[in-house]
Amino acid sequence: MVDSGKIPHAIMFHEDDGGGAFPIVQAFLQYLFCKNRSGGDSCGACPGCNKIGKLIHPDVYYIYPVNTGSSTDFVVQWRELVQSNPSFTENELSDALGIEGKTAMIKVEEAKKVLDVLSLYALERGYRALVVYLPEKMNREAANRLLKAVEEPPEKTLFLMITHAPDMVLPTIASRCLRLRVMPRRGVFRSVGQAEDPELLRRLMQAVLARDLGAALEAADAAAALPSRERAKGFCRYAAERLRFVFLLQQGLDKMVEVPETELAELRDWAARCPKTFPRKAAEALGRAQGYIERNVNVKILFTDLADRLYMSI
Repeated sequence: MVDSGKIPHAIMFHEDDGGGAFPIVQAFLQYLFCKNRSGGDSCGACPGCNKIGKLIHPDVYYIYPVNTGSSTDFVVQWRELVQSNPSFTENELSDALGIEGKTAMIKVEEAKKVLDVLSLYALERGYRALVVYLPEKMNREAANRLLKAVEEPPEKTLFLMITHAPDMVLPTIASRCLRLRVMPRRGVFRSVGQAEDPELLRRLMQAVLARDLGAALEAADAAAALPSRERAKGFCRYAAERLRFVFLLQQGLDKMVEVPETELAELRDWAARCPKTFPRKAAEALGRAQGYIERNVNVKILFTDLADRLYMSI
């Protein structure tokens, strides 16, 4: 795109949580701002490359969900996280910003501030870029404010978005973006869950497969007792990912399931014991639960309902 001079003004990268889209965005920006490109790569040494690598380029702006204030209030923590772990997860970002257990979003005040800056000339007289991490977490006012800029972007202004849930992004924004799917890297075992999530899912699945509703409800209570809503959503994402693997195993697509061998044996057992309709129905139930967690519905009621839906789907 850069070499041809035909760069879309808005690109949406769809990744799984921690799936590596941010390093791709950084590499794209580094190539764009590099003064000494050669062989299809940036030089890595010029001022443009150094500024992008250190996240200090004056014409590149990053916004991401926070609990209070704006992204600029957490810029030190943001840079430390990105430079130490560029393929970070949502939970790792919350931990780095010190907002674990709190609701995070991108508010309209932040959108106004950054769009005011983008309306000015680029300090280095070239491109300007806005990187939005998790546009699905913009509130309605912020999304509508950003939409106006995406519809009629200033000259040489790029909008680069990284999403984990493209269906939750404002449709009028998503429709104006070139969408690129970032697939998980082969040979890299990645999990969106935290330490206790595998055991919670194991308890829930064993109860459901054994047709033991009481045990399933007990597992649901344990999930509801997770320390924050973000962790509860993280469990739903983790469970949905594992059930997608179950679906792939049922279709004979074992090579697409990249997990350690010890975990693969358990997933194969689940795939053999549950109906082929189960993973799809379970994914719908988990997506529904995650959506309601976003809306602050009572978590205990949600997970009780989830256990019941899984039990009825087996």
